[in-house]
Amino acid sequence: MDSTPATLLEQLRGPTRPEAWSRFVRLFTPLLLRWAERIGVPAADRADVIQDVFLTLLKTLPTFQYEPNRSFRAWLYTVLSNKWKDSRKARRPGPLVDEPADAADPVAAIDAAEYRTVVLGRALGMLKPEFQPITWEAFRATAIEGRPAAEVAVQLGLSCNAVYLARSRVLQRLRTVVNGLID
Repeated sequence: MDSTPATLLEQLRGPTRPEAWSRFVRLFTPLLLRWAERIGVPAADRADVIQDVFLTLLKTLPTFQYEPNRSFRAWLYTVLSNKWKDSRKARRPGPLVDEPADAADPVAAIDAAEYRTVVLGRALGMLKPEFQPITWEAFRATAIEGRPAAEVAVQLGLSCNAVYLARSRVLQRLRTVVNGLID
């Protein structure tokens, strides 16, 4: 994982790159599952709807132009919502009743803190194998648990400086990975 999400989107636009698609799927599947649950997709249908989203992205991303000032997340939510509506239309005859025109924007209803938690949790899980266990533990104890560096240094048998360096390295890598994903 040595690229930013904007770069990841660029990689997805080019010739099929399985490693880029694998990263993208691992990063966004938990978020798509949560959104699917929120919009009322039954548990039995979520995997199918999300698979349809990824198939749409496979077809769409070669011509997709990422604009940093626009929300990729909002666009992705719209794709998911449309796939769910299409799925419901295919199952029952007759027109679907859409949400009223004055309904609140569903993307705005998605709690920003929840989104950050999902993305950060997923990114941390993807990053952990990149670091030595002692480096990860120094980061986790200071950055996540909020423990003092001096206490962590004693516990791990490191200098305070080594604890600060470990925390800094992991945080720098984390910023690189989530850059552009958290609006």
